[in-house]
Amino acid sequence: MGLHTLRLATVPMTQFSSRLFLKPFPNTLLTLGFFSRHVQPRKPFLVRAFSASAAVQDVPATQASDSSVARPQWKAAIDFKWIRDNKEAVEINIKNRNSNANLEAVLELYENMVNLQKEVEGIREERNNVAKKMKGKLEPSERERLVEEGKNLKESLVTLEEELVKLRDELQHVAQSIPNMTHPDVPVGGEDSSAIRKEVGSPREFSFPIKDHLQLGKDLDLIDFDSAAEVSGSKFFYLKNEAVLLEMALLNWTLSEVMKKGFTPLTTPEIVRSSLVEKCGFQPRGDNTQVYSIDGTDQCLIGTAEIPVGGIHMDSILLESALPLKYIAFSHCFRTEAGAAGAATKGLYRVHQFSKAEMFVLCRPEDSETFHDELIQIEEDLFASLGLHFKTLDMATADLGAPAYRKFDIEAWMPGLGRFGEVSSASNCTDYQSRRLGIRYRPSEPLQAEPKKGKANLPAPKFVHTLNATACAVPRMMVCLLENYQQEDGSVVIPEPLRPFMGGIELIKPKLR
Repeated sequence: MGLHTLRLATVPMTQFSSRLFLKPFPNTLLTLGFFSRHVQPRKPFLVRAFSASAAVQDVPATQASDSSVARPQWKAAIDFKWIRDNKEAVEINIKNRNSNANLEAVLELYENMVNLQKEVEGIREERNNVAKKMKGKLEPSERERLVEEGKNLKESLVTLEEELVKLRDELQHVAQSIPNMTHPDVPVGGEDSSAIRKEVGSPREFSFPIKDHLQLGKDLDLIDFDSAAEVSGSKFFYLKNEAVLLEMALLNWTLSEVMKKGFTPLTTPEIVRSSLVEKCGFQPRGDNTQVYSIDGTDQCLIGTAEIPVGGIHMDSILLESALPLKYIAFSHCFRTEAGAAGAATKGLYRVHQFSKAEMFVLCRPEDSETFHDELIQIEEDLFASLGLHFKTLDMATADLGAPAYRKFDIEAWMPGLGRFGEVSSASNCTDYQSRRLGIRYRPSEPLQAEPKKGKANLPAPKFVHTLNATACAVPRMMVCLLENYQQEDGSVVIPEPLRPFMGGIELIKPKLR
C-alpha cells in the first residue's frame, strides 16, 4: 500500500498519541498509584443517541438529484427562527467579528424553505383527502377522476420534495458560516482593542546581554533547526538532550496539576475526518488554511486536541448527572501556518508540528461562564507557578474564531524576542459546537405525570455547552523558560516545579567541547 500524500485543505485537522508519563521523583516512571490518587472515577456518561438527525429538522427521504450546491455531509441544528427573529443583533455580530457570513442569503433561503414546506404539507393534506374519498362508494367516473387527481398530486409532491431537499442543503451550506453570538462584555474591534483583564509579575531585569531561545538552543545543544529543515522543511525542529526532558516535564507536570482539578487525562487520535473539523466550527478562510489534509481521503491532521475530544460524545444524549465532563488531552498538533512570516514567528514560536495539552469541558448552559473562569484561573496558576510575567486579555470581537462566544488569551513576556507572545487561550463556545456535533443532555427532573396514563414524560434533551483552553503548548513554553531563566554563564535554570519531572536536574549547562 502506498503512503498517502499531504496537501493543504480547506477544512481542519488529526491523530497519533503518546503515553509517556514521568513520576515526580527522580528516574522513575509514573506508577499506577499516582493515577489512582488523581484520576477521577468515571461518571456514567450516557446514552448513545439515535442519530445525528435527531437534533435537526426532518428531511424527506427523497434524495435530491443534481444540484448547483454541494450536498452537506452533515447538518447543524441551527435555530433559523431565532436568527430571523433577531436579525439586527445577528447582523451587528457578523459585522463586529469581520465575518464573511451572508445573513441576507440565509434569511431568504429560510423564508423560501418555510413557504415550500407549507406547500408540501398542503399537497400532502390534499392527497390524504383524496385517499379518504376513494374509500367510499363512488361512481366509476368519479373514481377515475380521483385516481387521476391523486396521481397528479403525487407527481407534484415528488417534485416539490426534491426542491425542498435542495433548498435545505443550500441553506445549511450558507448558514454554517454564521459565527457564534458574542458575550456583551467583549470589546468591539480588532486585536488592538482587546482589554487587559489581569497582569502578573514584572519583566526580569538582566545585568548581562541576553540571548534569544534560538541562540540558547544552539549554544546548549538543545534544538536543531537546520537538520529538521533538510528532513522536513522550514518550521520543523529536533529537540535534543535536556530539551527532550524539559518537554516531557512540562507535559507531565501540567497533566498532574490539571488532573488534581478533576480532569480526566486523554491521548487522542491525531488524524480525524474532515467533517469533524467542520462540526467543531473551524472555517478556513481563503488560501490561509491552517489545516493539512490527507490526499485521497476525507481525513486531515488535527491542529488541536479540541477536535478529537469534541468528537468523543458526538451524536449522544448524556445524563445530566454525568456533567460536567472535564478532559485534559495530550496530542501532537499540525498547522500549516499559512501567511505567517517575519522575525515575530522565528524559531519555536510558530512551527508546523508541536506537542500540546488541551483542556476541554462539556457542561450545562447555565454553568459555562463559571467553567470559563475556572479554565483561565487554571492557566494563570500554571504560568504563575513557573514564575512567568504575563497578562490575560479579553479578546476583541474581530479576533474571535467562529465558535467562540468569548475568549481569554494569555501572553507571556519573552525577553529574547523583546515582546509578549501568546502562550494560551480559553474559549467558551456555548452551544455552537454541540449543535453541530449533536451533543445533548437530558435534564434530570422528569415532567409531571400525565393524569390519565400515569407515566412521567422525559424532559426534552438540551444542547451542552463546550469550552476549551490551552494548558501547555510546549514550544512557546520553552521559549519563555529558556529566555527568562538564562544565566550570565550561558546556563539555564529549571523552574522548581519541573525539577522532580526531570530526574532532579536543576540547571542546563553548556556542554564541554
